[in-house]
Amino acid sequence: MIETKGLRKSYPSRKRGSTAVDAVRGIGLAVPAGEIFGLLGPNGAGKTTTLRMLATLIRPDGGEARIAGADLFTEPGEVRRRIGYVAQGGGTTDAVSAREELVLQARMYGIGKAEAGRLTEAALKSFDLTEFADRPCSTYSGGQRRRVDIALGVIHGPRVLFLDEPTVGLDPASRSQVWEEIRRLRTEGMTVVVTTHYLDEADALCDRVSIVDHGETVAEGTPEALKREISGDVVLVGLEPGEGVAGRAAEALRAEPYLHRLETRGTDGEDGLRLYVENGAAAIPQLLLALGGAGVVPGTVQLQRPSLDDVFLARTGRSLQQA
Repeated sequence: MIETKGLRKSYPSRKRGSTAVDAVRGIGLAVPAGEIFGLLGPNGAGKTTTLRMLATLIRPDGGEARIAGADLFTEPGEVRRRIGYVAQGGGTTDAVSAREELVLQARMYGIGKAEAGRLTEAALKSFDLTEFADRPCSTYSGGQRRRVDIALGVIHGPRVLFLDEPTVGLDPASRSQVWEEIRRLRTEGMTVVVTTHYLDEADALCDRVSIVDHGETVAEGTPEALKREISGDVVLVGLEPGEGVAGRAAEALRAEPYLHRLETRGTDGEDGLRLYVENGAAAIPQLLLALGGAGVVPGTVQLQRPSLDDVFLARTGRSLQQA
């Protein structure tokens, strides 16, 4: 449904004499029909620029792309007819109702008045908007308004839907409801591409994810497959404040045979250590003995399975949450 090769985009630097800023550096994607595909990465990674290129809002500097069978460079109008796009900032107007917004959106796609009314009624029911459909959008909650945004993106029946940070700023209950709406669209056969910097959203919602950093793809696959690349368990060791504590703890543990990798957390290890081990339950008693021998008493010890943040850390050398 979506295929890109070497997609790239640069912007002039704001500083005089500086070179151009490469926002996207040759991203390649292959998204099959009926999939929820996520672009995961920190702010400034190039996710929104990629989405805006695929939605024909900005023209790429180079590369190739086909969206729902249409060429992005030579058939942009056809691409627009086959996609829906929901920007991060939304598209509703305060003084207008959801019903009016949806009818107008359908009419802008060339749909007749009667059919636009029918599609609007169906969208209001599908997205659970009927109860407040005729109230001004200014009276809606954040979650209600976001559901209107998504309904606007699909009122014309697109084959592909692009969602830019669909749940940013929403409370947990509203986020969960938006997730359910996205899953429903997938079950109805729609292909959905989501940008997000939320680890839990990518993990729970997406069939596959492309982890993006500095305009490049650093990893791609299902969340489970990516996490399996990080073998074993992760042990987080919190350290009490004190000069040289992190250094002594790291020195005591580096030679331990069960340890695959050791990384400090925070500036100079002030937040503790992140340990990658084969078997966390078996390793914890041994690492406590090793730390005790070095005169280090950990504040906390936490065992967890690898996360997408660990994948990002392994590929980039820094935490996605910190980035």
